[in-house]
Amino acid sequence: MLALGSMRNVMMKSTKNIEECVSALLMSVLTALSMAASAQDQIPSKGSVTTQLGEAQYSPYVGRNFPTQVLWGDTHLHTQVSVDAGTMTRLTQEDAFRFARGEQVTTTHGLEAKLSRPLDFIVISDHAEMYGLMPQLLAGDQEILDTEYGAKWYQNLTSGDPDVTFSTAMEIVASLSGDVPLISNDKAIRNAWNGYADLADRYNEPGKFTALIGFEWTSKGADNIHRNVIFRGDSSEAKQTLPFSQFDSKNPEKLWAYLEGFEEKTGGDVLAIAHNGNLSNGIMFTEENYDGSPLSEDLAQLRERFEPLYEVTQIKGDGEAHPLLSPDDEFADFDTWDASNLNGTVVKTPEMLPFEYAREALKTGLKLESSLGINPFKFGMIGSTDAHTGLAAVEEENFFGKHSGVEPEPHRWEHLVIEAPDPELSIYGWKQAAGGYAGVWATENTREAIFDAMERKEVYATTGSRMLVRFFGGYEFSENDIMSRLPANVGYSKGVPMGGDLPVADGNRSPNFIVAAMKDPYSGNLDRVQIIKGWLESDGSTKEKIYDVVWSGERQPGSDGKLPSVGNTVDVKNATWNNSIGSPELIGYWSDPDFDPAEKAFYYARVIEIPTPRWTAYEAMRYQIEMDAEVPMVTTERAYTSPIWYTP
Repeated sequence: MLALGSMRNVMMKSTKNIEECVSALLMSVLTALSMAASAQDQIPSKGSVTTQLGEAQYSPYVGRNFPTQVLWGDTHLHTQVSVDAGTMTRLTQEDAFRFARGEQVTTTHGLEAKLSRPLDFIVISDHAEMYGLMPQLLAGDQEILDTEYGAKWYQNLTSGDPDVTFSTAMEIVASLSGDVPLISNDKAIRNAWNGYADLADRYNEPGKFTALIGFEWTSKGADNIHRNVIFRGDSSEAKQTLPFSQFDSKNPEKLWAYLEGFEEKTGGDVLAIAHNGNLSNGIMFTEENYDGSPLSEDLAQLRERFEPLYEVTQIKGDGEAHPLLSPDDEFADFDTWDASNLNGTVVKTPEMLPFEYAREALKTGLKLESSLGINPFKFGMIGSTDAHTGLAAVEEENFFGKHSGVEPEPHRWEHLVIEAPDPELSIYGWKQAAGGYAGVWATENTREAIFDAMERKEVYATTGSRMLVRFFGGYEFSENDIMSRLPANVGYSKGVPMGGDLPVADGNRSPNFIVAAMKDPYSGNLDRVQIIKGWLESDGSTKEKIYDVVWSGERQPGSDGKLPSVGNTVDVKNATWNNSIGSPELIGYWSDPDFDPAEKAFYYARVIEIPTPRWTAYEAMRYQIEMDAEVPMVTTERAYTSPIWYTP
């Protein structure tokens, strides 16, 4: 909408007669006000807001109610309160809050650590199993020491013998997969949980920093089907329950029932985020109920309701796609952990892979929806760390590792991170991925706004970079729309954002999309933006296709349809690169050329950066060491948006 002064100037130049000018001006004002009034039933776009008296506002941002900022955070962080982390790290929940909001802290091994930029929110999701045991054990709490295992573990962990400490830590971690806790103390759990909830309230500063309350339900041991549970409310709400642990049940269906019961009891809101499934050995996205029976409609509905998000990337590898499942995807083999389950006790087989990776699960969801009427895998995508150090630090040059046993030092690249019975399946330090973060499009930095954005899936995952990404789908977009410097204005007024559902259009029109990305100023330029489509064929089979939508430079796809490489400017020896290739921002319009209005489909965007140094390159440069040839020194950071779905 033109401001009144601007309209007057335009009219004065185009008419010679004052009366004509006044008449034209009045018509313009009436037209503008009419347009503004008609926009009240839509999400307001720039300049389309009126007051209650119908007067146009000078400020185009008055009344705007769509999210205009990305908030960065981590929904999966552990401290000494987690039993496994507590065997090695000494950082407290308060240390974790302080670090996340930008303060400098001292690590377990005496290093000073600080983020390049504060995070906007954090979820300290300590393990529910024997919640808060380790700080009380190591403090010599008499109630804990009076138990058989408390006395034994305390003696070994304080022995000063590294080998005894390590073997005891492994024994404690292994005990988390049992049927009953080896130390049971409900009072200790209650005290630890209430203390955490109160602490989160103290660190929660609406508008500045958000401390969401949560915990991790950890089931099936090395076959990871874990979930991070997040509460929308404050401590008064969270303290009406206790963390649900695998000692309560190893069955995720029981977890969903617990979440449902909590909401009914308190009137609050809660959700669960499925842990990255690349180590689940084929059970994260199974098509069966927990007891092995065919997936039922009611349980599919519970999963769809309480698990709106999936953790697609983190320190233990990337779970978007796998090269065996997507052989035509040149970017599918990224930080791939696919040899076995977490502790190497069960070797991975190709038959397991389809039930572990996000893209394949999204396709499976389309198929299940046709038979059940519910899509249990209709999830948005985020990244998080799963760090057990208390430090949400995953930038390549500032990576503090999975646990405190692999903090930065000259030989951590070859340290044992996870020991397997077969040494070939053991995980060593260099295999860790420096990832990831959750990008949330929220209207404000509050618990409620962030939680609501997660519920509507207006979120995206990155592998650690903080690039900005917008993704909209609809039927009315055009090439001209990508000329806007504010793509959200047209995106919300003409379509739906990431996480949304396309309506069925009249006339079988093909959907079109706007995708925009801007580089992280601390990271590399952008190589390309792709849209990944998955769909369900009439015969019940699922398919996928990757479309390069917009890219940097003057490259053109070859005869095979593939876009040539952007190149590589990484200087590994000096752990640096230059941005002489790639683009600082990319924005593109794309219409689906293969659209069939009868087929269920989903679309999500993937943004690829130019190559930059991996954390191992920074480590080699800082300590002046040489690593084995198998250790990768270059990475390509990326982002995955939540999908947009089409349902006939």
